[in-house]
Amino acid sequence: MATTRVRHLIVLLLGVWLCAALLIPLLARPLFAPPAVDEQQLFLLMGFTGSVSMFIAWCIGQPGLGQRLRSLRDGLMLLSLLTILTLFANFWLLARQMFLDAHDLGLSAVLLVFGAWTALGCGYFISNAFTPRIRALARGAERIARGETGTRVPAAGQDELAALARSFNLMAERLEEAAARRERLEQDRRDLIAWTSHDLRTPLASLRLVIEALVDGVAGDEATQQRYLQTAQREIRNLSQLIDDLFELSQLESGHVELQLQRSSLGDLLSDTLGALRPVARRREVQLEGEVSDDVDPLLIDPEKIQRVLYNLVSNAIRHTPAGGNIRLAAAASGSGQVRVTVSDSGEGIAAADLPQVFERFWRGGQARSRDQDGERGAGLGLAIARGLVEAHQGRIEVSSQPGAGTEFSFTLPRSLA
Repeated sequence: MATTRVRHLIVLLLGVWLCAALLIPLLARPLFAPPAVDEQQLFLLMGFTGSVSMFIAWCIGQPGLGQRLRSLRDGLMLLSLLTILTLFANFWLLARQMFLDAHDLGLSAVLLVFGAWTALGCGYFISNAFTPRIRALARGAERIARGETGTRVPAAGQDELAALARSFNLMAERLEEAAARRERLEQDRRDLIAWTSHDLRTPLASLRLVIEALVDGVAGDEATQQRYLQTAQREIRNLSQLIDDLFELSQLESGHVELQLQRSSLGDLLSDTLGALRPVARRREVQLEGEVSDDVDPLLIDPEKIQRVLYNLVSNAIRHTPAGGNIRLAAAASGSGQVRVTVSDSGEGIAAADLPQVFERFWRGGQARSRDQDGERGAGLGLAIARGLVEAHQGRIEVSSQPGAGTEFSFTLPRSLA
């Protein structure tokens, strides 16, 4: 670093002597045609005084001096004063040696002093145009350090301070967003612990009661024992499903899900989903229908993941559709190289206030918080997983509903991923 500063000084000094050499033929000779001896003397005086001035300025600009000043205004005033003194010394020495008599030299000195005083006054008022903006930035930085991320500073103007203020405001905005995101993550963490504890506690309590009953011999006959074992089996299945859902959701949210892409038939996936869930729908007296357009297949997808999306959406529709209702699963080309899949039901619908939350983790409608007629309990993760899997395929999932008139979930998939 010190070597670089010395190199800069050498370049400046060479520039001074080069400037002095150029000024004589370009300005001195055309203006007053001095003799050769005077030209040489003028060249030496300009080179010497300019070199001394540059050396003084270089010394002032060394690291450490600026840190001793109490404010930017002091630095600007000092800079103005040193500039004036340097110019005054150069003029006095050159004028005294070259061409002015005592009377003209004294008059010039008075005028230079007056000009110096005027320049210092101008420097003072000019510094006032900068220091308030710098103080505003300093106060803003102090508030940011105290955690007041909503702080903003005035950013009017086109100069470097205005650009700095705009950068400061952008930084504060990013910090505010990061703080809000951190708060949301913390709230999500607390909710996850609370909801997971609740969903784990219920099946575990049921299992404990069943096992205690079996151990204590409460279930004396074989039929009762068989019923208790079926209850335990169902609760274990619920626990296993919850753990699998949590694991899959964590992979989706961390971005670590791996898609096994292949050319697949979406029509076959829809048919398989309807076939697998038709017995459940029949027990609930719900009618399942399916329709696939001819221009849908093939798609570049992970068939297992899309099958999971379809299963979650149709299962959710069955759970919220009363007996005698119907569910329709359809797929058709949507233009722009996309395919749209819809799952519509004639169930109870979703309130408008709840629609923005349906894809959130552990969100459940009122009836979903209790067991259904098959003893299954929704954990509120199915729709969140469906959204994550669709978005992993660069698709988009939506929901529309009217209370009492049914609900329609739809998602789009590109025919090929970018």
